[in-house]
Amino acid sequence: MTHASDFSLSAELEATRDWDDDQDATAGRDDDLADAGSSRYDDADPEELTVGAQDLAERHALRRVVGLSTELTDITEVEYRKLLLERVVLVGVWTEGTVTDAENSMAELALLAETAGSQVLEAIYQRRQKPDPATYIGRGKVDAVKEIVQATGADTVICDGELAPSQLRNLEDRIGVKVVDRTALILDIFAQHAKSREGQAQVELAQLTYMKQRLRGWGGNLSRQAGGRVAAGAGIGGRGPGETKIETDRRRINTKIAKLRRDLEAMKGTRDTKRAERRRNAIPSVAIAGYTNAGKSSLLNRLTKAGVLVEDSLFATLDPTTRRTTSADGRVYTMSDTVGFVRHLPHQLVEAFRSTLEEVADADLILHVVDGSHADPEGQIAAVREVFAEIGADRVPELIVINKADIADPMVLARLQQREPHSVVVSAHTGEGIEAALAAVEAELPRPEVTFTALLPYGRGDLINRLHQHGEITSTEHTAEGTLVTGRAHPDLAGELAAYAV
Repeated sequence: MTHASDFSLSAELEATRDWDDDQDATAGRDDDLADAGSSRYDDADPEELTVGAQDLAERHALRRVVGLSTELTDITEVEYRKLLLERVVLVGVWTEGTVTDAENSMAELALLAETAGSQVLEAIYQRRQKPDPATYIGRGKVDAVKEIVQATGADTVICDGELAPSQLRNLEDRIGVKVVDRTALILDIFAQHAKSREGQAQVELAQLTYMKQRLRGWGGNLSRQAGGRVAAGAGIGGRGPGETKIETDRRRINTKIAKLRRDLEAMKGTRDTKRAERRRNAIPSVAIAGYTNAGKSSLLNRLTKAGVLVEDSLFATLDPTTRRTTSADGRVYTMSDTVGFVRHLPHQLVEAFRSTLEEVADADLILHVVDGSHADPEGQIAAVREVFAEIGADRVPELIVINKADIADPMVLARLQQREPHSVVVSAHTGEGIEAALAAVEAELPRPEVTFTALLPYGRGDLINRLHQHGEITSTEHTAEGTLVTGRAHPDLAGELAAYAV
């Protein structure tokens, strides 16, 4: 057996060339999608690709290999720079709802695990009135999970819920492998997909907030006090007032959290400035929100030709994108793509992404995108509206956009439309229903408040242009003295028109 350290870089690159010939034969279901997405752009000129296509090609540059353990034993088995999959077992506790609800929740957890780069080996769930306070699943189920882990060779156990620090510690001690909960899994996906400086800072803030309560050590190394003459090279700067190692780590995390919050507050200023400028110019804003992987970015591309990244995975979009567009009658408004929501969205993420989610709360209209082909679209709608209430967006007018009509069951679409009368059915993939959706959006945009009738000199074409962009023109008539215009305008623009009122 040859160890990885025995190979030089040239040998690694040679292994890369050998691997390319049979890569497609070994890739799994998710990797076929990734390979298809990346190979589409392999020979293309990067300057000819949209921003979204470039992001997708970059994300798929690190392809995954299925069926290898996390311990690298032979470099010839792996392509250079490829990712190794963690092999995971999923564990859930079903406390309320139907069996179908429990199965849907476990299916979603499996998708989250695969999005994070894991290979799901087994999934089990248990009916209980409430999770066990010591081990989440009870002592007998812990032994069963341990047997499954040993039989399958799994590296990690993922629990479908947020575990208390004591539950996490007890499970790891008894099962003998790493245990993560749903919150840590979602945070890991966010960490992989965050690109912008603000997005990375938001994710790090959420991770540190989560980690602060879950610090632990082995063999009592975190209970050792650091005072006086410090061993292990801590020396100057490492001596504290008798605080333990875990207290030192917690203090450093608190310091980092405070710095991240200051940085995010500074970044928030730029976003607030842009938002204030839009308000000053009375530009309506539309926010596209909804469950993760419902097709929000695809819809934005269809409506505005934004060219943002589109990927069939959970939480593909973390950094919000705003595009300026124009209605059929010439009015200018903005449309923003936002981060997707999920059932039991971690509270740390809501807090960390609050400045980003303000785009939704401050919008004039929310396009609530729903995946019509999902097994439980009503559950998705309820989960998203819970987040709306938490961020103060439940008072904003809402238009339900039922997406993926090309693959959805017509009976489900009819049921959703009956349940949500204020809705439209579209397919962002084929373009079906997009015109009707645009018409519905434009009908919901806020109308200017002030009616006017003005005779504008022919030299004031700038006012006519601003009326087309930010007002509403009912009629125009060209006379010898100028253009007679009637319509509606916002107070600031109506004040400028007052000088020409008739």
